[in-house]
Amino acid sequence: MSDSIYAHDTAAAELFAAGDGNLFQRVMQLHAAAQAGGGPEQQEAEPGLSSNEEPMSLFTTVRPNLVQSIRAFRVQDLADEASRLGQHFLYAYCGAAQSKQEVMETIATSFLFPKHFGKNYDALYDCLTDLVAKAGAQPGFVIVLEGLPIAQKFDKEGRETLLDVFREAAEFWAERKVAFRVFYSFA
Repeated sequence: MSDSIYAHDTAAAELFAAGDGNLFQRVMQLHAAAQAGGGPEQQEAEPGLSSNEEPMSLFTTVRPNLVQSIRAFRVQDLADEASRLGQHFLYAYCGAAQSKQEVMETIATSFLFPKHFGKNYDALYDCLTDLVAKAGAQPGFVIVLEGLPIAQKFDKEGRETLLDVFREAAEFWAERKVAFRVFYSFA
């Protein structure tokens, strides 16, 4: 593995305190901390930006609810921007996975999903939407799926179905006016 992969894993671990619980618990902690701190007053957001984004955001040209190839973005820049905006940053390196089951396991582990996560597309959708929404208001999400496999056991149909789950989750959060941006790359 390269140093850049290690740096991305470190950034993700620092942002989500890997091993300290699951995503739901982390969201609850952030929500409680925000309520205790009284939070800044809401400002009127510009069109295309969620309420806590500023006009000079790295995401100025990126719609708030989408799933797209990572292209020119660097993972560390996305993590930094998510941190600056106070949004959740979720990172999963899937390059070692060769099947749907391994991809789902990697995502579940990386995103700190609850132990009862079913490792199927419906369970993934539930963890990305309902489970987190029940925790209260969310600041937004930046998700990176790096190195999605191109393998016989995880073919084009499997990759598209996975990305469709994230697209549906983006629609779920769009209805709630919460930014949900997913960036992906293939191995």
